[in-house]
Amino acid sequence: MSTHTPYSIALSALIKEFSMHPVYLPDEAEKILVTNAEVDRPGLALAGFFEIFEPTRIQVLGLAEHRYLEERDEAKRTEKIENYFKQKPVAVVWSTGIEPFPAMIKAAETYGVPLLTVKERTSAFMAALIAYLNVQLAPRITRHGVLVEVYGEGLLLLGDSGVGKSETAIELVKRGHRLIADDAVEIKRVSAKTLVGTAPSIIRYYVELRGIGIVDVRRIFGMGAVKETQSIDLVINLEPWVQGKMYDRLGLENETVDILGIKVPAITIPVKPGRNLAIILEIAAMNHRQKKMGYNTPEEFSRKLTEQMKQDNGGNA
Repeated sequence: MSTHTPYSIALSALIKEFSMHPVYLPDEAEKILVTNAEVDRPGLALAGFFEIFEPTRIQVLGLAEHRYLEERDEAKRTEKIENYFKQKPVAVVWSTGIEPFPAMIKAAETYGVPLLTVKERTSAFMAALIAYLNVQLAPRITRHGVLVEVYGEGLLLLGDSGVGKSETAIELVKRGHRLIADDAVEIKRVSAKTLVGTAPSIIRYYVELRGIGIVDVRRIFGMGAVKETQSIDLVINLEPWVQGKMYDRLGLENETVDILGIKVPAITIPVKPGRNLAIILEIAAMNHRQKKMGYNTPEEFSRKLTEQMKQDNGGNA
């Protein structure tokens, strides 16, 4: 399944990130855009099978492809290379420091295909490249909220303006936790199970506190108080306390929020004067971490309560 996306990344960024050496570029690297997070090793394509060839994928060649082409006579090798470059892949990369065949350089120039080399071994390079592209080209949305890291858990705080999200974030930072984003959270789906949040660059590390204004968290609290990106592990819905509303008191309800097709665990916390939200969120983070490690306090309490009721009723609950 192709992961072609409406987002793109310039080839120049990939060259810089992976220390690639351009052998031939048909245009400035900044103008050559990659839009597909998937990567191919073109074994079948070099053999002449192009029925499901995807030219938007970066093509990575290694020792196996080099040996295959090397064992062909010059005329056959040139023919296979010619047919391959006619497909105009977005970029062709030779890994393991292998130098491209002269016929390949000529074909790249003829068909306007970027040709590069990288010293990294094939498997390691492909794994790193795919991981990088998955992040850079991931589907994304921007949500109004605050993202903080508490005990290693990424908490996305949602709620109406004025409910206390930013103030709670500052209190958490004072208690040794870290801010990722305030007001606007850019969320990317980097895998089938993982969402990663960050702040738009223009407001990164800033927090708006009503009555004070914009605060630079990094300068006031130091580099240890901020973080650039964080996975989103738990959504916290903050809402004003409504008298008479039934709130979950045992924690047995398994609420989730759908973000970019991924269901993220969520809880709703009512806000009213006198409640220390920072401490509550610390407990929420630790409790969520416990659940991931296999211990569910509400279920354990419910089990003990049921056993106690059976004993009180003589075993006839």
